[in-house]
Amino acid sequence: MPAAPSAAVSGLVLAAGAGRRFGGPKALARTPGGTPWLALAVRALRVGGCHDVTVALGAAADEAAVLVPDGVAIVHVADWASGMAASLRAGLGALADGPAVAAAVIPVDTPELPPAAVARLLRHADRDVLAQATYADEPGHPVLLGRSHWTAVSAAVRGDMGARPYLIAQGATFVECADLWSGADHDVR
Repeated sequence: MPAAPSAAVSGLVLAAGAGRRFGGPKALARTPGGTPWLALAVRALRVGGCHDVTVALGAAADEAAVLVPDGVAIVHVADWASGMAASLRAGLGALADGPAVAAAVIPVDTPELPPAAVARLLRHADRDVLAQATYADEPGHPVLLGRSHWTAVSAAVRGDMGARPYLIAQGATFVECADLWSGADHDVR
């Protein structure tokens, strides 16, 4: 059963990279059955309780845009080649005009992410939250960023380094989700 949508939380899918180790943009990836990873990411966030979802696209953006489900906002990341930090900054910037008090952030390369992991993190949602899913004590996704941290997170991230150092420095809450799935992302095909 889907979690009740939270007007307070927006979902953000980071899908702008070129996927060099993967062999191409992960925004274009599909399951063996043909389902776009973008559709699975959006589904996990929506069913997990996010009120709205935004997808950050960069490499192969025109091709990837047609894979984005209806009703999902797209933010184009002009400087996507500089690393994941550019996607996170652009995505949080796009959400800043909306009503969300928090953003649930996931990369597109976690197609097995269950909505239950998103829902578990959303239980912590408020404007000051910093929370990260862990899997057998290893950091993973989703990450929940309260609005009061968006500016500082955007300033702190660099290149392909995400928000992890900021989360640690600020004492983020770690939410164990290993009972739900492995937490594995897909770096290579």
